[in-house]
Amino acid sequence: MNKPKEKVDFKSLIKVNLLFAALLFMSFNSYAEISKEEKQALIDLYDATNGENWSNKWDLKKPVATWHGVTVNNDEVVKLNLFNNNLNGILPTSIGNLKALKSLNLAFNKLSGVLPQQINSLSKLVVLKIEMNRLKGDLPNSLNNLTDLQELSAFNNFLTGSIPSELGDLKNLKILNLSSNNFKGTIPVSIGNLNNLETLGLFENKLEGKMPSEFGKLSKLKELVLANNMLEGSIPKEVGELASLEVFQIQNNGFNSFENVNSFKSNNLLVFDFDREKIEKFPKYTDVNVYSTRMADTKFEDE
Repeated sequence: MNKPKEKVDFKSLIKVNLLFAALLFMSFNSYAEISKEEKQALIDLYDATNGENWSNKWDLKKPVATWHGVTVNNDEVVKLNLFNNNLNGILPTSIGNLKALKSLNLAFNKLSGVLPQQINSLSKLVVLKIEMNRLKGDLPNSLNNLTDLQELSAFNNFLTGSIPSELGDLKNLKILNLSSNNFKGTIPVSIGNLNNLETLGLFENKLEGKMPSEFGKLSKLKELVLANNMLEGSIPKEVGELASLEVFQIQNNGFNSFENVNSFKSNNLLVFDFDREKIEKFPKYTDVNVYSTRMADTKFEDE
């Protein structure tokens, strides 16, 4: 006798096929290729910074989305995180071709040379971290094209020249850290336009002149670190009225008037570092009762 035919469960079959198609799509989407221009920009970076000796090397034969630190979304590179990866060399100008990039973290490497002007082409950039390298030369004033930028961290390099006044155009900036470089001249008053700024680090440069009273407009400012410069004059009363300030470090400068130090309005002030011996020369300022010794708390992050 012939065995009865088993019924085909079409619903289950359809579900399996749909699941397989979804997995196939996800796999294809994960490893979809970016444009030749973007891929070449990454290869240029690899070649220019001695990629063969990186801590985490790229296999250039594999899809770009599998490369260490590269995040691809909708066939575009949106994030490049090569933090502490032993990059050694200069940044190629073609890095400006990664036009969809939102986050660029090249911190804690051995990058040298200048920061390419082509960085200004990365108009979608939100985070730019290049701290702890050997970069030199001026900070491009065309960085003001990066209007979405929220963090610019370039501390501990060999950057020179003046701080571009154009940085005052970056209205979304929350963190600006240019400490431990060789910047000269005065602090641009335009920094007072950065209404969203929470952290301003300029310590250990060669900055001179007065502390801008325009800092008083930075209502969200929590950290103001100006230690180890050649600033002079008085502490602006507008700075004493910053209600959100938690860290204020002004030691090792040439300030000669502390009249407004006693008028701090902030109830959140945790760290106030100043030259105690200088204040003691002015008896009317010796009742300053907020005193702490701590160098600037520079955060080291890999994101």
